[in-house]
Amino acid sequence: MPAPKAAVFDAYGTLLDVHAAVGRHAARLGEKAQPVSALWRAKQIEWSWILSATGAYEPFWALTEKALDHALAVHGAAEPALRADLLAAYRELDAYPEAAPMLSALGARGIRTAILSNGSPEMLASSVAAGGLGPLLDDVLSVHPLRCFKPDPRVYALVPARFACQPHEVAFVSSNPWDAYGAQRFGFRVFWVNRSGGPAEYWLDQTATILPDLAGLPERLA
Repeated sequence: MPAPKAAVFDAYGTLLDVHAAVGRHAARLGEKAQPVSALWRAKQIEWSWILSATGAYEPFWALTEKALDHALAVHGAAEPALRADLLAAYRELDAYPEAAPMLSALGARGIRTAILSNGSPEMLASSVAAGGLGPLLDDVLSVHPLRCFKPDPRVYALVPARFACQPHEVAFVSSNPWDAYGAQRFGFRVFWVNRSGGPAEYWLDQTATILPDLAGLPERLA
């Protein structure tokens, strides 16, 4: 297939490690660290779906705060100082180590790059800066002006409008299978980053290119 006009990435879980925030304070949580991180992420996403399905909206940062409060309460770890430190860490998540070299390689080939994320503009700006990804991206697109979340088709429509192209001319990359499915339904050429090696969901083994991480993406787009 011809090289795409743009390669567009989900941020949280794809370019940025959503579990890095808890990872920085894992010693304070002990055996609760992994369950807290998993529940925090699960509720953050679940609540975005429920809000969109019911026509409601709250900024993703507000959902991030509320999901953390829920996770800490469930696991009996609701301490104000810990909460503050976890939220501060979430604003500066680590980028996956292969993210910057991959984006640099795509830019060298003339492929424009962007983020399309549920994240609020402010939280995206801080994490992109902390991960050193800003200079490697042509744009960072947030759902916030639309007041709805992925996988609403209106979100994916931001990309062809921004890059003046057709959906099939976009390579969309996400580690979230529900997001990859929504992008495929919209008409993007989809790459699902299956870091866990788990079984395919939403028929992505038939409709998407599956990668173990981001490192091999440039050669797939050559």
